[in-house]
Amino acid sequence: MTPAPDYGAATYRGFGRLTDRVALITGADSGIGRAVALAFAREGADVAVAYLSEHEDAEQTKRVVEEAGRTALLLPGDLSAEAHCRSLVEQTVARFGRLDVLVNNAAYQGPAVERIEDLSAERVEHTFRTNILAMFHLVRHALPHLQAGGVIINTASIQAYEPSPEILDYASTKGAIVTFSKGLAKSLAERGIRVNVVAPGPVWTPLIPQSYGGEKVASFGANTPLGRAGQPAELAPAFVFLASDESRYITGEVLGVTGGRSLP
Repeated sequence: MTPAPDYGAATYRGFGRLTDRVALITGADSGIGRAVALAFAREGADVAVAYLSEHEDAEQTKRVVEEAGRTALLLPGDLSAEAHCRSLVEQTVARFGRLDVLVNNAAYQGPAVERIEDLSAERVEHTFRTNILAMFHLVRHALPHLQAGGVIINTASIQAYEPSPEILDYASTKGAIVTFSKGLAKSLAERGIRVNVVAPGPVWTPLIPQSYGGEKVASFGANTPLGRAGQPAELAPAFVFLASDESRYITGEVLGVTGGRSLP
């Protein structure tokens, strides 16, 4: 990608807010997920890095985690399969002995289409399996290991509130994530487990050139009050805040990181 996304390698400073915690982060090989993995490690957490198949990218995430003095566990595979979701949790607990934070960040966003008829049944089903059904599976398998004080953070999008017709399958899953998270927060509050959402606005990640072409990529993010797309490094502090004890009285909330675009 040109320019390369900023993951915070040169700028993020940790303050021990997640010391000795264990986090499982999906989609952590690149984009927002890598920035979160880097930030969590610099805050003192060990990180299980779940990703699809981009092994070189995942190795780079592992390197930045280990440079922070923490341990990274690489876990490739397809989240659209429930058995793999179960395996991710099992492998994380087997390696680290516990699980404190689950970050459901991975997502599939297909190329923009001109008409709703151009969204094939196969694509829609794959998008929903990856973006929302995987969250149900990961949460179900993680809950036996999350103790009081545990945290679940789900990545939604401004698309949940301002859906773009050309990626309507993706936008629909992001709306479902918000609803899922709010209901889950109510369900788990009595167990002392908090559930919150980060809703990014336009952020410069590999999803963007993958889904859009030419002119739209060049002007991506220009419609925000800040006049530009965000960088993954600018999202990571929101995840750190929601994972840490600093947000211990916050659950069921959506934290928008949108460059000034308002969430309803």
